[in-house]
Amino acid sequence: MAALVYATVAARDVWADASKQACGPFGNPPAKMIANVVPQCPEGDILGPWKDSDGTPRYACLYQPPPLKPPKPLPLIVFLHPSLANALSVGQFTNLLDFLKTANVSDDPSRPGFLLLSPQGRNTTHYYPPPDHTGTGWDNWYRQFNPAGAVTVAGKTYPENVDAETIDHFIAAVEATGKVDRRRVYVTGWSNGGAMAYLYGLNRPGIAAVGVYSAADPFQLGRDPCPQEPVAHAAANNRQLQVFNPQLPSYQVHNSCDIAGICPNALLLAKQLGNLGGSATDVIIDRNQRVTTACSAACGSDPNGGVENPFGAIVGMAHHLRWPKAWTAAILDFFRRHPLAHPAYGSTAHGKVNFTVQKDDGRKLPPPHK
Repeated sequence: MAALVYATVAARDVWADASKQACGPFGNPPAKMIANVVPQCPEGDILGPWKDSDGTPRYACLYQPPPLKPPKPLPLIVFLHPSLANALSVGQFTNLLDFLKTANVSDDPSRPGFLLLSPQGRNTTHYYPPPDHTGTGWDNWYRQFNPAGAVTVAGKTYPENVDAETIDHFIAAVEATGKVDRRRVYVTGWSNGGAMAYLYGLNRPGIAAVGVYSAADPFQLGRDPCPQEPVAHAAANNRQLQVFNPQLPSYQVHNSCDIAGICPNALLLAKQLGNLGGSATDVIIDRNQRVTTACSAACGSDPNGGVENPFGAIVGMAHHLRWPKAWTAAILDFFRRHPLAHPAYGSTAHGKVNFTVQKDDGRKLPPPHK
């Protein structure tokens, strides 16, 4: 308990310093990098190094089922690891690889299995309480995810979020092999990785759907000094953020008692996604990972989340740290049922295409692949 009190006090100090910073059109400034991380991929292939626009070498793990005969393109699932974890956590702590060869994600029995890409996050500063105030993870607080890359607002140029840029690169690299069904590129993630999955998918029209576990709202959680409201139109001020794939289908599984008040915070996110016009499927599970109807009030009821609830910090942490293996098949089946509505527009990359507004539904989409 003493450690919990210390962590809470330290967190207040961190947030007090952060609250002095100026908020911009994309929320917070880019996260400060502490160290680069090179992952291990014992069951897969390591991709990289590739330097992001900051000059940081980036890596990813790629897992592939045996090639089909005759060769056929397969769905691609991108897994974004939790904070304080690494790319190999997909094999260590989830059962996603158990489905790699057999799951029907393509909705075609002659194409079983999928490709699994697990990019590696950097060691940076976070807006979480200690010990997660620094460490590996994803910067979902600097929200410049425009698919066109760097943008200029009021005479100032804002570079693209380098984590988004990195995910773009590795997806494009796997797509370039010809093994990917570009109508079926999906993103999953856990915790901070789930928040990043949402933010990335909501800004990449080439992503068909997102399915996550225990993801916090990437737009508003705790004492993030620069929360923003996602909107499907040009932002009116710095309190709003335009997203470019607002109708993204999403599926989220989270615990009724979870760390940092994630349960009520996830319900807030579901409401925000509904306001964007997307379909948000929300599943709350109890301590036995069975469906339940509501968040546990004992773990906190504030939609903005909270870290000062001892019960949530202890019991919620225990729940948060286990992947819901009983729900993996449901996430994969959700992906199966949600291919990209516009199969001609499958690219997530922005470097070699010009984004245009299509007349059919008003979303920003890349031009067709040639």
